[in-house]
Amino acid sequence: MTNTQILNIAKQQHAIDLNCQPEDFSKEENIITISQANKNARSYLIQPLFCYLVSYGKNIVASVDQRIFDLVKGYINTQHINDCFNILKANSLTSEFAKHGHLPCKQLQYWLPDANALKPQPCNYRLQLLENKNLAGLYGPEWSNALSETRPQLDMLGVGAYDGNRLVGLAGCSADCDTMWQIGVDVLPEYRNNGIAAALTSRLAVEVLALGKVPFYCCTWSNLASARNAIKSGFRPAWVELTSLLAEKATEWKA
Repeated sequence: MTNTQILNIAKQQHAIDLNCQPEDFSKEENIITISQANKNARSYLIQPLFCYLVSYGKNIVASVDQRIFDLVKGYINTQHINDCFNILKANSLTSEFAKHGHLPCKQLQYWLPDANALKPQPCNYRLQLLENKNLAGLYGPEWSNALSETRPQLDMLGVGAYDGNRLVGLAGCSADCDTMWQIGVDVLPEYRNNGIAAALTSRLAVEVLALGKVPFYCCTWSNLASARNAIKSGFRPAWVELTSLLAEKATEWKA
């Protein structure tokens, strides 16, 4: 799969998620749509969306609730793209969002594999490919990034790193939609900074691509360790998002 094909698949999925067209993400002008529920959207999205901003770098595509259409349209069209994803600027939306029980909350950066850079990274520990049936006993706090305890049926594959018989690192991928599987990774604290995370992430990404799916990776801007792992594993920044959450859920959310 080429980089162009990988990027096009991501934009096609975003078009489903945001009720727009794939080419909208490549336009010069900003695009805003009214959100509609779609059974083919990413499984973790609560639809219809209240506010969801996405940028691949050229513009912003926003999918919103009808009640805040004019507010968000003015927000994205009166300032630079970068400012729209600035936490201070986003705070200007808080009072109006709160009237409808929502808050601007999640600011995330997403990564796609670079077909020219992705390759399995070396590891000093034994790696083992794990299928869904092998993951049942691994749902615990130490593997909360690699696996989703609330949606275990979507965890398709994993790669474990073993020190003898002890699992010391785990990467897992969730089938968040039909074409794209999201990778998360955890390494036990005493085994970090040994290249295990990159070995797990890169190996799993290769396996996912071999199945004809696009692996993707997510982290907050402040999570430098995760960003460094993405780069070392052969991933490159692809898009950024700003989304809202129900006010009662916003304080509970963590990346």
